[in-house]
Amino acid sequence: MSTWTSDELRRIGAADELEVSSLRPDGTPRPFVTIWSVVVDDILWIRSARGPDNGWFRRAAAAGEGRVRSGGVTRDVVFVVPDEPVHGALDVAYHRKYDRYGQGIVGAVVGPVAATATLRVDPR
Repeated sequence: MSTWTSDELRRIGAADELEVSSLRPDGTPRPFVTIWSVVVDDILWIRSARGPDNGWFRRAAAAGEGRVRSGGVTRDVVFVVPDEPVHGALDVAYHRKYDRYGQGIVGAVVGPVAATATLRVDPR
């Protein structure tokens, strides 16, 4: 497994949006979907605003591989479903980064339900 550089994490973390694409079963990439992301403890995290049944989330979790681009960084990645729901520190990070858009909008990506729709994103 590869690691993110500090510059990549800084650039992705500073960008408002991240584009994510999972791989189809035949290995071809799906179209990019624009989402929010946070970096916590040098790990890139993404969550589905519509919970675990959201199409892009289900496909990324099932495929386990794809590509992200944000802040001028494009990387092939591995999507990792955490063993247990990741909650507290990610909620704080999402609030810190996105509360300026309104707590109602941020409410879709924080809390116990959002924690069930979380993926760690590791560079491949």
